[in-house]
Amino acid sequence: MSASLIWWSVAIYLIIATLVGFLSRQKKPATRMSGYFLGNRQMSGLVSALSYSATTYSAFMMVGLAGLTYAGGVGALGFEIIYFAGVSLVAVFGPRLWALGKRFGFVTPSEMLGYRYANRHVATVIAVSNCIFLIPYAAVQLTGVGYLLQGTTDGAISYNVGIFLATAIALLFAYIAGIRSVMWTDSLQAIVMMLASTLVVFLVVQGLGGFPTLFDRLATERPQALTVPGSGLFSLTTFLGLTLPWFFFSLSNPQVSQRLFMPASLGAMRRMLLGFLVFGFIYTLVSVLWGFSALVAFPGLENADLAAPRLLGSDYVPPWLGVIVLIAILAAAVSTIDSIMLALSSMLSRDLYANLKPDVSERRQLRMGKVVVPLIALLALGFAQLQLDLIAVLSVAASSGLVAVVPAMIGAFYWQGGTGAGALASVIGTTLFVLALYAAGNSLLGLPAGIWGIIVASVLFVGVSLVTKAPVERAKECQAAVDEVLGKPVSRAARSDDA
Repeated sequence: MSASLIWWSVAIYLIIATLVGFLSRQKKPATRMSGYFLGNRQMSGLVSALSYSATTYSAFMMVGLAGLTYAGGVGALGFEIIYFAGVSLVAVFGPRLWALGKRFGFVTPSEMLGYRYANRHVATVIAVSNCIFLIPYAAVQLTGVGYLLQGTTDGAISYNVGIFLATAIALLFAYIAGIRSVMWTDSLQAIVMMLASTLVVFLVVQGLGGFPTLFDRLATERPQALTVPGSGLFSLTTFLGLTLPWFFFSLSNPQVSQRLFMPASLGAMRRMLLGFLVFGFIYTLVSVLWGFSALVAFPGLENADLAAPRLLGSDYVPPWLGVIVLIAILAAAVSTIDSIMLALSSMLSRDLYANLKPDVSERRQLRMGKVVVPLIALLALGFAQLQLDLIAVLSVAASSGLVAVVPAMIGAFYWQGGTGAGALASVIGTTLFVLALYAAGNSLLGLPAGIWGIIVASVLFVGVSLVTKAPVERAKECQAAVDEVLGKPVSRAARSDDA
């Protein structure tokens, strides 16, 4: 695939996506945090579903999951299916988050937790912890783009040029209209990404002799790819270390959980979830088939993350189709970077800056949030230049630390005994523990951080909460608000308290 074809395609993509971004803008510029970061809580179910899909299934899928399949075989499919099952948590917690956001005007999930536990330091600590782990995850998206452009052009477009390009595009879309422009451009590219990548699979598999031939060759030439532990990448411990953090992805990652505040109604949220499940199932199969196809067509790649780029630049894929998929993956990666930048900047503005200066106006908060966006982008860019390890493994490494917030999130709705001290201990302790464990080689008693993270977070949250005083009245207030907004009868505890 020629560099000139890619550059012209990037230019056309930028023109179309920028036009869509400007058309998505409201008549009046957003002056409130909810307008810029949540789209005024008025996003439709279809746009939310496509944007949720594009944000979640980014460079991780078509580059990272394909690379993980290439390196580890069918275990990668099991890993992704576990994540897919974890999306069911949205059905449980999504309406509750949406209800509290609507009732109290929360902009970030951390703000909601700070209110629920009657401790604003909870929100601040979560914001800082999320920055520590999400900036490397944003860098993973840049890494995917860098490998993609480098691999499809045989180095004519360098890795560094690719990550600089992705950073610049992400900043452009973030500033056009905040989350609205990101979600509308997401919707456009999600449709293109699904159609083009599926077509590529059929063309590549056909070029290899069809599906029966593909799997016969795998069984004959690479039988370890169809078994677990297979080539040795996957063992039970490794598998659990990868899948446990990913199962809680929809609760632990603020760029995802923040989107639960955005649908215009509960009906829109349901459509968002159903649309995402359909998209995700198809896209998971497509990504795994990409990895298997590359393993048969190009065995012996030194870097498994180059499997997808090598396929796109091969004779199996027409250049016009390959460049469409390349642009779609680029756009998906940019979508995830945008969502992370906006989520973190809203948290730093709302949960750090505003907590340090309680009397600051919302306009000042919004201004500060916009100032922070490029800083986050530059940090992610610097991290991406390190070119560390497999993309999929790095993504899970970030999720291992983000699970620190999961026990507090679950306790916010299902345990009145949860305390602010417990939430603080859980987030701070787990963050430090995961960082230390990765620094020491990611193993303690033979178990990786992906397993230890949720265990440490749960023990700290429950243990400290049991010996500290819970804000029971605040818990009842939040439960009553959820019941009221969702149209349920107010809980007995809340009614007896009012009486």
